[in-house]
Amino acid sequence: MADHVVLVENRADWKSGFPELQVIAAKDYLAKPEFSGARNLGVLNLCRSHRYLSVGYYCSLLAEARGHRVIPSVRTINDLSRRSIYSLDIEDLDQRVQKTLGIPSPGFTATAMELDVFFGQCTVKGLQDLARQLFETFRSPLLKVEFRLQGKWRIAGLRALSLHTLDADQQEAFVGALNTYLSKRWRQARPKESGHRYDMAILHNPAEVLPPSNARALQHFVRAGRECGVNIELIEKRDYGRLAEFDALFIRETTGIDHYTYQFAKKAEAEGLVVIDDPDSILRCTNKVYLAELLRARRVRTPLTEIVRRDNLDGLEARIPYPIVLKIPDGSFSRGIFKVANRAELVDTAGRLFKSSDLILAQEFLYTPFDWRIGIMNKVPIFAAQYFMSKKHWQIVNHKGDGRFSEGGFKTFAIDDAPEEVVRTALKAAGLIGSGLYGVDLKQTDKGVVVIEVNDNPNIDAGVEDVILKDKLYTTVIGDFVWRLDRKRSRR
Repeated sequence: MADHVVLVENRADWKSGFPELQVIAAKDYLAKPEFSGARNLGVLNLCRSHRYLSVGYYCSLLAEARGHRVIPSVRTINDLSRRSIYSLDIEDLDQRVQKTLGIPSPGFTATAMELDVFFGQCTVKGLQDLARQLFETFRSPLLKVEFRLQGKWRIAGLRALSLHTLDADQQEAFVGALNTYLSKRWRQARPKESGHRYDMAILHNPAEVLPPSNARALQHFVRAGRECGVNIELIEKRDYGRLAEFDALFIRETTGIDHYTYQFAKKAEAEGLVVIDDPDSILRCTNKVYLAELLRARRVRTPLTEIVRRDNLDGLEARIPYPIVLKIPDGSFSRGIFKVANRAELVDTAGRLFKSSDLILAQEFLYTPFDWRIGIMNKVPIFAAQYFMSKKHWQIVNHKGDGRFSEGGFKTFAIDDAPEEVVRTALKAAGLIGSGLYGVDLKQTDKGVVVIEVNDNPNIDAGVEDVILKDKLYTTVIGDFVWRLDRKRSRR
């Protein structure tokens, strides 16, 4: 297979005069096994749309799960989705814009201008250095940059362009930039520098119904901070502008891509803070389609699973027997998970889910009276618990139609008392995500231990996960933050 492949939704988008590369239909890349099993592959995702949960979005998501080198990455796609996110990364670039564009000359009355940036190249010689820096920050193949003069020149907007919308001049510039790009080695953007103060913010939402840490647990974290020499302050959404005051951020609110928790993680990382959950872990864990592909590619046992599109729903029951569990990509706390018992229920439920996502997940139903949850911090297991199914229900949390919910019971174990295979499998699954704080959900079945999902924001509640370790659980977590901060300091 070629070193690089190009993904398009419509093959007609790749014109006859473009470079001779292997061009693949996006749906084939998503579905065909020869692509899921390929190694050392560079992927240029030129789908028409990269909106959240679109086919283009999933192409980048699954490329990352398969270990392919892809641009744009899912992180870049999400960063460009809203100004509230990418504005964090253009503050420094605005200074370069003003220096480059300067004060307008006499007779120059324009107050806005646009620039095309293709693979870090532009056709305006004086702006080439800025184009390169923009590409290093936002590794998007086709980027439209809007500048506005508001007292001084600033970047007013960024958006990805679609290949099929390019005119003849833009196509010529695209071909030249692509050839230059392919002649260079793929590389990642340079990391940002970090700060060095020992103050930690814990982001929480007092109004959240099912928070990852209850109020007593949050106070235990504060006390653990004092023991570890860390000043901890509980912050909320309104404290976004204060993040630079801290040198660590611990997110104890349910995370999501299309949510301010991701913006907090992004800004904290940009400011050089130690942050858990880090943005990459949020991206990887909150989408069940990504997790399914990642675990499959790394041969971690899961329930029989299939990524479903509208065009491959027919025949699903021949591949996965009823009852079938259908999942939206980014549900949490048992939300967005549906069990269907027959064809009519399958078609009806899938139809509703496809209204919000181009891909959904189908899994075989494996009933067990409880799920194991192994909490892992920096690749070390720190707690083990069994979460029991809610009474007369097949899930741990039973969400009622009126907004009420009920939960099953729990039992907490010392790590040494949990089954060795459960802990070992959990460590392998979490290690594929990163080195943060994760909760791996597993089932013990006749087929062996299977992973259900990896959570980036696992519960640590007083009276549940801390039953065995008590205060030591909290000092273990805060101590890991201190270790990370010490490493940052030693690298100065």
